[in-house]
Amino acid sequence: MTKRKIAIIGLGKISQDQHVPVIGASDHFELAAIVSTRGLGHGDVPVFKTPAALYRAKPEIGVVAVNTPPGVRHALAHEALAAGKDVLLEKPPATTLSELVDLEDFAKAKSRVLFATWHSVFNPAVDEARALIAKAGLRSLRIEWREDVKKWHPGQDWVWEPGGFGVFDPGINALSILTHILPNVPFVKSAELTYPSNRQTPIGVKLVMSDAKGTALTADFDWREKGDEKWHMTIELADGRSARLFKGGTALSVDGKTIVEAPMEEYQRIYRRFAELLQTRRSDVNPAPLRIVADAMLLGRRLTTDDFHW
Repeated sequence: MTKRKIAIIGLGKISQDQHVPVIGASDHFELAAIVSTRGLGHGDVPVFKTPAALYRAKPEIGVVAVNTPPGVRHALAHEALAAGKDVLLEKPPATTLSELVDLEDFAKAKSRVLFATWHSVFNPAVDEARALIAKAGLRSLRIEWREDVKKWHPGQDWVWEPGGFGVFDPGINALSILTHILPNVPFVKSAELTYPSNRQTPIGVKLVMSDAKGTALTADFDWREKGDEKWHMTIELADGRSARLFKGGTALSVDGKTIVEAPMEEYQRIYRRFAELLQTRRSDVNPAPLRIVADAMLLGRRLTTDDFHW
């Protein structure tokens, strides 16, 4: 099998932790170039300071993964599409819904593949939870997604700037699972967003949601968690059973018995999905998780807490 040459734009933590090793082990892709404004590299892979320099020097590379902070993703993805490249976008795919719509329309106009990835849905336990809800019905669902920002975003000030998403950066993973497993569209009814007094994005968020059937849906996101991460959902089924999706969506239990638990291979599945999309020349762009964040910001009540310092 001939591997597709792919370039990574942005060699930050997520690229180093996930994209580089997954591409290195892939049957479908070969890492052929890196774009890094800081000049970071990996092995003997060529490094370019700008995408334009990459496109001039390596026109044979037809696929790019844009893994920068979200604030610059729209411009970089638009540039790549204009250069005739197929594009994979890290999550969240854009900072606004309008940016995402523009990219989807532009990709279609250029006959390019655009894949807006939501890595947390690429778990067998998530698909099993979706099937369980579809069969048994849903009474309520409670999300608890809490972690220590100093562990997961050490020194990354961009998360605190407008467009950096704050605690919604991990929280949107839970929302991607939520919108994937629910049979109906969830609506934000109210939101409390807690901001450090010296920062521009929230450190804590509480959401009250529902759907057209009145199902009770809540979410608690927090970046002040100490100790182990809490990435789980409690699912009360309409038939009286209780399910729990935990370990970031990699495990599912029903009435206390684990029925699915798989290794963390989200990015391996993402790249297999991308290979399928490239083969069939189809895009995959789902705005639903980003839409919930936008609705929460529109409806949210702002609270203030102590300054945050690294």
